[in-house]
Amino acid sequence: MSQTFQDLATQQFTDIAIFPGTSWVVLAEPVPQGSIHRLKMKQGTIIPVHTHPVDEYVFVVSGSLKTGDRICETGCFWTTQKDTKQGTHEALTDVELITIRLGAMGEFEGI
Repeated sequence: MSQTFQDLATQQFTDIAIFPGTSWVVLAEPVPQGSIHRLKMKQGTIIPVHTHPVDEYVFVVSGSLKTGDRICETGCFWTTQKDTKQGTHEALTDVELITIRLGAMGEFEGI
């Protein structure tokens, strides 16, 4: 078994065109079509209501966002079971998240 490392200086964010104001860097693909990634959202950015066909885990590294009726701030962690409708996600400040998604992305409403 081996280890791989990605130092902060080498992690290059790319914009996510379908969600203006967002960018990400994929850190790993733990399962096919899944990802462990850092996601940045600029203040005011909205990700619409969506579902994933797999479980998802999210940790708020910095900032504050509203997800559904819940305000999530730095240090908040949440899980969403597969096929659960979630969102909208609205960045109340600039936000950084770490997300683990265990498979395919899923469907977003209004896109």
